[in-house]
Amino acid sequence: MVKIGSKNTTGWKATISVAMANYIEAGSIIAAASSLTLWQAYLSIDSIGVGLLSALSANAFGAAVGALIGGYLCDKYGRKFIYTYDLLAYMLGVALIAGSVNFPMLLIGTVITGIAVGAGVPASWTYIAEEAPHKKRAAHVGTAQLAWSIGPAVTFLLAVLFAPLGLLGSRIIFIHLFIIALITWYIRQGLPESTVWKEGKERQERERKAGTISKSALKELFSLSVNREALFLLVGIYLFWNLTSGAMGYFMPYIYENVGGLSNQQANLLQALLWTLTVLTTYFVFMKFGDRFSRRFIFGLGAVMGIVAWLILTFSAMNWFSLLAFVILWGSAAGIGAQAFYGLWASELFPTKYRAGAQGFMYFLVRFGIGIWSFLLPTVMDTLGFQTAGIVMIGFLVVHCIIGILLAPNTQGKTLEEIEDERFGQPEKTIHENELI
Repeated sequence: MVKIGSKNTTGWKATISVAMANYIEAGSIIAAASSLTLWQAYLSIDSIGVGLLSALSANAFGAAVGALIGGYLCDKYGRKFIYTYDLLAYMLGVALIAGSVNFPMLLIGTVITGIAVGAGVPASWTYIAEEAPHKKRAAHVGTAQLAWSIGPAVTFLLAVLFAPLGLLGSRIIFIHLFIIALITWYIRQGLPESTVWKEGKERQERERKAGTISKSALKELFSLSVNREALFLLVGIYLFWNLTSGAMGYFMPYIYENVGGLSNQQANLLQALLWTLTVLTTYFVFMKFGDRFSRRFIFGLGAVMGIVAWLILTFSAMNWFSLLAFVILWGSAAGIGAQAFYGLWASELFPTKYRAGAQGFMYFLVRFGIGIWSFLLPTVMDTLGFQTAGIVMIGFLVVHCIIGILLAPNTQGKTLEEIEDERFGQPEKTIHENELI
């Protein structure tokens, strides 16, 4: 019998295997988005059904619920605990989607996939940040963003290649995600537990034996002003950016086809280009310079580029010139935008004992918001037109830009312990060691 995980997975190999949560998350969203019109035609799904699929998917409510549960379990039982089970549920979900022959089967598979994705994402950002060298944290956390970008790029290219097969091509894409998840699950079994988490648990055990009473993680998360400020920053940039990005991630091919008059193959090819640009800026800008240059400037540059992209898409005629301008600007901006900085700052601004739980809570809020907007968006476009929807999207981006530029933290080059000391005072470790002397 083969002993799974008999060899440790460490270093960059560990970072990459954990970051693959983002590949399959984004891949799931894009696999559904690129085939939405095909499923709609095959199963005769109306606009309400389309909104329901989006709202309960890995893009919205499904991931929201998964993140809330996964974040709590990740802090209580360890980062490795999540990696033992989340991809098993994910594989069940994508298998159901790949074999769907009716709407309930498609919907159930979508929900299961979404929950599994949500459970894994907070754990991935947390684990990578805790294990990364402090002077290269952006580079390592950027790997998750890189995987999140490669997933859609590959998935859209597959959608173009398999376009002649129709819905069968979509089923094959979901099978590819199943295979990637299986390989990733196997590699992850060799991951060691996060050193930072283990040390935190040891401190909590010393507290318990010493009879020290501390606030619950949930109460402390909201009672401390430093946490409330971090929540405002992170939810502000990630929610408002995602209300645009998350909706377009699922609906952009739908918009290209129904508003721009493009074919399904043309829409997918355009999105493949967009995500390829995101891959490039993630690697060559965020990962290369995020630890060395002003993060506030890099964030602001990406935010402004995103706003300009949506101004062009909303107020220009939807032709090849405006579409290419939009793709170049948005695709490049996304690699240095809110998602990359959210993954970095969310891991830096909270203490170890509820780092993943805080991320799970925030991810829940963000995906819940996307779920509501995704459910409404098809109806808004059908009744009020795309331009009205575009103006709302621009408003979301302006809000996230202002919040991010004003409140960007100065955490560059510092260890997680140093950041915690600055934000919360003397580390608990030192306090309790002094009590025992």
